[in-house]
Amino acid sequence: MKLRYLGSWMLALCVLATPATAGPDCSRPLTLALHDHGLLYSADTDTGIDKDFADELVRRSGCKVAVSLMSRARIWQLIESGALDFSLSGIANAERNRFAGFAWYFSNKYYLLVRQDSGVRQLADFERNDPFRLGVIRSFRYSESANRLVDKLTLANRVSQANGLAPLYDTLLLNRIQGMIIEPFDYPALDQKKIRDITAVSPAEQDKWRALVNDMRFDGTVRRIFEKYFDPGLAAALVDFKPPP
Repeated sequence: MKLRYLGSWMLALCVLATPATAGPDCSRPLTLALHDHGLLYSADTDTGIDKDFADELVRRSGCKVAVSLMSRARIWQLIESGALDFSLSGIANAERNRFAGFAWYFSNKYYLLVRQDSGVRQLADFERNDPFRLGVIRSFRYSESANRLVDKLTLANRVSQANGLAPLYDTLLLNRIQGMIIEPFDYPALDQKKIRDITAVSPAEQDKWRALVNDMRFDGTVRRIFEKYFDPGLAAALVDFKPPP
């Protein structure tokens, strides 16, 4: 398999909050959903970066937070409807900014993973070869450059969707797709697979949760969490960034 860099994107705590009090509003139980995604979270082991991050965020907030596992598509549906308070490793876009707030805690990188026998040497080779199909996770958005590729191939009916990474790996191995978009969190799976209430959003309340996230970044907690899963150089590259205004 070969990797082609497809740009980076900042990921965040996705917040749907209730009216403000002196600290984070703990007047009712809150809900947070994780999704099964490589080193971010493994349902099999109940471990991962997002699990560690969620545990520390809940501890610092003092709130009662029920944590569950959902698909990424379901998470966004529930956040938009107001039935879910938080998720993690979320990507902001214009549509999501209408109903969710974000607290940034790391910057991600995306790569195009292609089969060795595809003959792809550069991104344009994949785009120009009409028989080649790209596999993506349903409802998932990536970096700007990766999204352009996905949108272009979708219009050409050259995209296959799946609910998670595992079925995409399987279809890649079977040569039903010739490429898929992955992240550093997916690297261990490459080896394993042998592929190498909720009412209106309150800005003041969002700021309180952002403050907790920022404290975790500034005191080194986020970096220490990432260094459990990556070497120090890559951990630093993922967590040392300038958040958007």
